[in-house]
Amino acid sequence: MKFVIKFIREALGRIIILIDLITRPRKQKRSPEAQAKVEAELNSYSLYQFYACPFCIKTRRALHRLNLPMQKRNAKQGSQHRTELLNGGGAVKVPCLRIQKDGQDTWMYESSEIINYLEQKFA
Repeated sequence: MKFVIKFIREALGRIIILIDLITRPRKQKRSPEAQAKVEAELNSYSLYQFYACPFCIKTRRALHRLNLPMQKRNAKQGSQHRTELLNGGGAVKVPCLRIQKDGQDTWMYESSEIINYLEQKFA
């Protein structure tokens, strides 16, 4: 039974990923200088995610639309990134945006909150 549920979840995740690829929005246009500035600032950001998670896909779509080439870290079972997420953020819940600023880490867990933050900061 557990195998069947895992298979269904994986299959649905793959279908959502395919739909995402087909319907992907256009990237935001910036001047090369402005894009370089955004990319430099993104060095202190990372997105912890699962590949087929619908909320992670929603967040990645926003990253694509906003033209934010951010580091993505897969928090799958047994990975170093999963341990970082648990130890730093306090929970293995994705998507999670990690913002490193002035030696402090901020962990943001809700996809809508992450997207709103990124839109206000980079749109």
